[in-house]
Amino acid sequence: MADAQPAPLVTHLRHVALAVPDLAAQRRFLREVWGLTEVADDGDLVFFAAEGSPERYVMRVRRDAAKRMDLVAFGAPDRAAVDALTERLIAANIPLVGEPATLRTLGGGYGVRFFDPDGRVVEVSCDVVDRTHRRIEEREGIPVRISHCVVNSPDPARLRTFYETVLDFRLSDTLWSERMGDLMYFLRCNPQHHSFAIARGPHPSLHHVSFEMRGLDEYLRGTGRALRAGTPLCWGPGRHLAGDNTFSYFHDPHGNTVEFTTALAILDQDHWHPRVHDAENPEIQDQWGTADPFTELIAKGQFNDPDVLFTPPPI
Repeated sequence: MADAQPAPLVTHLRHVALAVPDLAAQRRFLREVWGLTEVADDGDLVFFAAEGSPERYVMRVRRDAAKRMDLVAFGAPDRAAVDALTERLIAANIPLVGEPATLRTLGGGYGVRFFDPDGRVVEVSCDVVDRTHRRIEEREGIPVRISHCVVNSPDPARLRTFYETVLDFRLSDTLWSERMGDLMYFLRCNPQHHSFAIARGPHPSLHHVSFEMRGLDEYLRGTGRALRAGTPLCWGPGRHLAGDNTFSYFHDPHGNTVEFTTALAILDQDHWHPRVHDAENPEIQDQWGTADPFTELIAKGQFNDPDVLFTPPPI
């Protein structure tokens, strides 16, 4: 009989926090175009939930003169997992933003913040109070939940090693090209094909944040709403092979890439073997052939501005 696998220290993606100079424009976009629900407003800090998700919020936006990704937040099963992760971080000489403590943001909870090897802030928490959510109905083109977050890194192999060995993420698939080598690592912390991914980029930054729609019809309705609002379309609509999910990538008012998706693959983790996909094959990038061919110009559109590193947000 096989030995039982230890419980994971990280269970899911909770939210992504951004800082932007024009908070009013970002609020309008997330509420009116992207279909999120504003659940709290603390002056220069606004929280947004997805109607189909029990997460207290899936996006946090803070007013700041400097645009940046404040942090990416993941869930943990309990306080013991948060404390065990903290011990691993200390043993690996990973700098903490602070010791594990009660969180002072919406929903509370218990968590720890630290810098990953690139210098971005990561939060892992448990005991955050859930919100009342609801079923998303047919033809309702708004996000059910946050799906995944992808970051750019000039050293993706080093970053992958950190997330695998310290946070217990597992590799699902790799995008590769003969000219550039490994381009993207898809990492999972549950049966979903990826909750986090690391792309090769010229500097550490946010690549994109993705939001799951109810189904194909709802995904297309959300895509259409964003197009009718004049939101710049980066790439899509199409369907990737790695993850088997649909994609429509847009730029928000500050140039961050956000994605509508659906049908992300759910893996049989005991039998899944990571694959290497050739990014030069157009059917790998888009099974349907409905999106423009992937080019260097499209790739550069997701490099984003260099991020603020090794500097925690004030909240």
